[in-house]
Amino acid sequence: MARNFRSEDEGKHVRTSDGDLVGTIDSVSGSMAHVRPDENLSRSTRRRLGWTEEGEETYEISNAHVGQISDDEVHLKEDL
Repeated sequence: MARNFRSEDEGKHVRTSDGDLVGTIDSVSGSMAHVRPDENLSRSTRRRLGWTEEGEETYEISNAHVGQISDDEVHLKEDL
């Protein structure tokens, strides 16, 4: 499990383990981040993330789903 999210993570891109852009972190709260999805995010990736509700401005991800947080990106674990 990755560290808790920090305010400096806001604005970072979120990517799948394959490098596909998921979206951008809009806000954070401890172990949760609210991600604004990329407009080109595929339906299959949305389903894998559990983002099945259409029309939401942001969706949550838990730090339990994060493999790595770098200086400018958040990379999700492979099993998502």
